[in-house]
Amino acid sequence: MNVFAEFHQRIGRHVDAIAASGRLPAGIDKTRFVVEPPRDPSHGDLASNVAMVLAKESKPHFANPRQLASEIAGLLAEDPDVDTAEVAGPGFLNIRLQPAVFTRVLREVLTLGTDFGRAPVEREWRAAEKVNIEYVSANPTGPMHVGHGRGAVFGDALANLLAFAGHDVVREYYVNDAGAQVDVLARSAYLRYREALGENIGEIPQGLYPGDYLKPVGAALAEKFGRGLLNQPEENWLESVRAAAIDAMMDMIRDDLAALKIKHDVFFSERSLTRGGRDLVAASIEELRERGLIYEGRLPPPKGAVPEDWEDREQTLFRSTEFGDDVDRPLKKSDGSYTYFASDIAYHKSKIDRGFLNLIDVWGADHGGYVKRMRAAVAALSQGRAELDVKLCQLVQLMRAGEPVKMSKRSGDFVTLRDVVDEVGVDAVRFMMLFRKNDAPLEFDLAKVIEQSKDNPVFYVQYAHARTKSVFRQAHAAFSGMDLSSAALQHTDLARLTDEGEIALIKLIAQYPRIIEAAAFAHEPHRVAFYLHDLAALFHSHWNRGKDQPQLRFVNQEERDLTSVRLALVSSLTSVLASGLNILGVNAPDEMR
Repeated sequence: MNVFAEFHQRIGRHVDAIAASGRLPAGIDKTRFVVEPPRDPSHGDLASNVAMVLAKESKPHFANPRQLASEIAGLLAEDPDVDTAEVAGPGFLNIRLQPAVFTRVLREVLTLGTDFGRAPVEREWRAAEKVNIEYVSANPTGPMHVGHGRGAVFGDALANLLAFAGHDVVREYYVNDAGAQVDVLARSAYLRYREALGENIGEIPQGLYPGDYLKPVGAALAEKFGRGLLNQPEENWLESVRAAAIDAMMDMIRDDLAALKIKHDVFFSERSLTRGGRDLVAASIEELRERGLIYEGRLPPPKGAVPEDWEDREQTLFRSTEFGDDVDRPLKKSDGSYTYFASDIAYHKSKIDRGFLNLIDVWGADHGGYVKRMRAAVAALSQGRAELDVKLCQLVQLMRAGEPVKMSKRSGDFVTLRDVVDEVGVDAVRFMMLFRKNDAPLEFDLAKVIEQSKDNPVFYVQYAHARTKSVFRQAHAAFSGMDLSSAALQHTDLARLTDEGEIALIKLIAQYPRIIEAAAFAHEPHRVAFYLHDLAALFHSHWNRGKDQPQLRFVNQEERDLTSVRLALVSSLTSVLASGLNILGVNAPDEMR
């Protein structure tokens, strides 16, 4: 039961009724107004800007938004679920609901458990379409670092969120196994191969990957090929060494992802675009050319300082400016090979050809300048049918007790994600990666995220769930044989939950479906993390009130029936906390040690 969506529909019906009387235009767009919690809880349970949004259309029949708001408030006042409906300021609606509404919410949570807030299966809006989320897509040249981890956790939590909200989600990893970087990987692995055969390779040359993670790859190559690759020209060994190194790197990356509880549905190879007797890059370019979107021409020099590698030459260009980009984009380099952008066009065309019209790419912040051209390409390829949302993840600054963490010997030049997961645990990594908006910088302190204190958000939320479980252990001890199942608790007299702390908890629980819907619509899983923290804080606060006021405690040996009623509230809290943590990919513990 989404109270906010339900009252959006009710207000919409009142708007339709006023339109039927001729005082508002017929077929008015009702998606423009919102129903949300008021900023000040003392103003009521719901607030709507409907009259403000429809102010222009309401003239001349309503002189100002307050008049329209007053009429809608009068209609709402006749609703049996409404206690009061008042007009505030220039025309905002403040609505206070009858307690029975929130009683129904609790009974629904007790019925659905962790499925409370999940989109119904029969949903018929665009959310039900297939969504492709591409995330991580780290170059297969070494272990994942902490920056990769943020994008990985964000993408995975977003996929969980969208699936919970009713989308058909496919999780994809784009393997960048073509281009110069994998040739460098092969040369680095070949050097370790020589080392594995007993050669003193000395210091790793500049430009090659220095990390120790390539030593096992070299050893595997030595075992497979013996000394057969030694003293061979590069063209004789490059392809086989490159393939072996890429496979080894992807195995390592999959292991790193598994440590974060992340599993992709699809691993799409960049090399597959131009292998197997086909050239999907050329085919994509030709398709755009036939529609007049590819031409041969010159680009003006970039504004400001001109890069040394800029060339004033005629080249193959995509008309990306026709789709909102700042400049048309080249598709071929001076040597005739494809640009990265050309390959990305073909890759995104493959997504569209596979039936995806909702595309989400999760990139590092350093790719911000690439967003406009990729959106332009998707708009051109799909003729406006597909949407691409690019989510940029800002850098992670790794600290320990306020001091920067030194680089890892294993990687050679950065701290590996696996080292961090092994040190602080997957729950701390996942929650803290999501406890800030993806496009805001994140300071991750290894010492603080394992503190057992209210200043550590992941502990604070997990402890709330563990506390709810402890309440049930207390109840079992106090009332042996008492049926504490959700089915039994549904039939308790929930109207007895009248304390201000209990009511505040119920009203915050009622917001969960709206949080899910809004977070999914905005592609912002951090909203779920923020909500869980707020819910945990409210629960801990009410728990602490019970220390000073025994009559507020959840388990009261003198009040069996009241205990059952309060356990219904606790059970609902357990379900919502567990549901939200599951979306974030974080464990919901029964107890904290």
